[in-house]
Amino acid sequence: MFYYGDTIKSGSSVGGSSVVDVPLSTQDLTEEFRNITGEGHHAIAMIGSKDLSMSQIKIIEMIAFGLASSGNTIITSGGFCGTNYATIKGALKANPEKLKVILPQTIAQQIKEVQDQLIGVKHIIEHQEREHMLLSDASRLCNREIVSECQQLICFLYRDSKTLLDAIDYAYSLSKVITTFYLD
Repeated sequence: MFYYGDTIKSGSSVGGSSVVDVPLSTQDLTEEFRNITGEGHHAIAMIGSKDLSMSQIKIIEMIAFGLASSGNTIITSGGFCGTNYATIKGALKANPEKLKVILPQTIAQQIKEVQDQLIGVKHIIEHQEREHMLLSDASRLCNREIVSECQQLICFLYRDSKTLLDAIDYAYSLSKVITTFYLD
């Protein structure tokens, strides 16, 4: 089940904000999708957990498909499973021109399944200068780069995900539009 985190900003960090958990029905998801898409074409970042159920993966894939179909550019990172995987799959089905993948390191450092998924992605940014970094450190930098390039961040996360919470804090510091879906 998804929970939409209606974050009310009362400080400059997620820790200083209050979060109201609202279980989402299909009608709620449809309304939230309308709010996310809004008017015009935007650069929308989709990042999140890799630990998802099959139904959560399908929902994220549908959101990415809908956003890319309506002309938005989708920005994400590489991943064999979870949010990034679903985002890439949905955006590729809709419009490969509207997908941008920013990797924490290089394509060669990705597992074969990720390399296979990236076939057909026209806009990939690699970071050879991060080849020798720990993946966790490279991922933090990657998330910041993704957030910097977007107008809106959509994040699917568990409440104990420090890396994703850091990305949300960074998005707040840049005054980005943020939509969070809590998975726990």
